Amino acid sequence: MTVNQSPSVGFSFHKAVVLKDRKRLKSFLTGLFRDNKQELERLHYVFCSDEEIIRINRQYLEHDYYTDIITFDLREKATDAMNADIFVSVDTVRSNAHGLGERFYKELHRVIFHGALHLCGYNDKNSREQRIMRKMEDQCLLEYGF
Repeated sequence: MTVNQSPSVGFSFHKAVVLKDRKRLKSFLTGLFRDNKQELERLHYVFCSDEEIIRINRQYLEHDYYTDIITFDLREKATDAMNADIFVSVDTVRSNAHGLGERFYKELHRVIFHGALHLCGYNDKNSREQRIMRKMEDQCLLEYGF
């Protein structure tokens, strides 16, 4: 990233979903990277259907199952500023929210923050990492106002 270039956070909608106050969300995500000492160049969220997420999961990760989020770190080197695409299945988020008895928009934001936290270095491969990730997600939701 050049010295005077500000980070870019964007959203594309392959599946319709209302994402309120995008400017505030972009600012929050930019701050999340800054607070985690991760330089951010570009972060792009794509909101899609279950059909699209499973196609991506099969094609790029060789996984044959639905998921709520797939995160692609597109940097050439780990020391480069973050450049990433995050795909979010609106269908799976809605289904998970219903199954958890949670409001859709809260669950949607949890998933949005989850993807960003992965890019900031948080993992969820084992139970210890999962507890830390959940704590960070909850902290983000609280700070954001949920």
